[in-house]
Amino acid sequence: CQLHQWQLWQEELKSNISLPPSLQEKCYQTFISLIPSPSAFQNDVMSELSSIDLQPEEEVLSKRGYRLDALVEVNGMKVGIEVDGPSHFLGRKPTGSTLLKHRQVTNLEQIPIVSVPYWEWDKLRKDSGKKQKYLRSLLFHE
Repeated sequence: CQLHQWQLWQEELKSNISLPPSLQEKCYQTFISLIPSPSAFQNDVMSELSSIDLQPEEEVLSKRGYRLDALVEVNGMKVGIEVDGPSHFLGRKPTGSTLLKHRQVTNLEQIPIVSVPYWEWDKLRKDSGKKQKYLRSLLFHE
């Protein structure tokens, strides 16, 4: 996994350093082999995205191998949605792997990432209207 991310980093840097092609492929295959298992939190966010007519594509595998929780179209542009639970943070700061994923998807695939942190979502309780307003504010800057 980490060697694949290292290879992506070299691509970001536009360096001439790379792994041998056979190792690159093996690392990529290992990187994408994790089977997604959406959480109740993620399912709730997907439901609310659908409620505001965004038709999220769920568990999208990006060209570079990152799996995005959702991909939606906002004003003609694809936007990645990451439903970030407690394992994505140290306190309230994103972990290194979360930051790396967001940066590499944004830089290498030109897909901006919007994060839905668990503590922000938890504050909205079971109020569907507030959840939809929150998602609109993240995506449409309302």
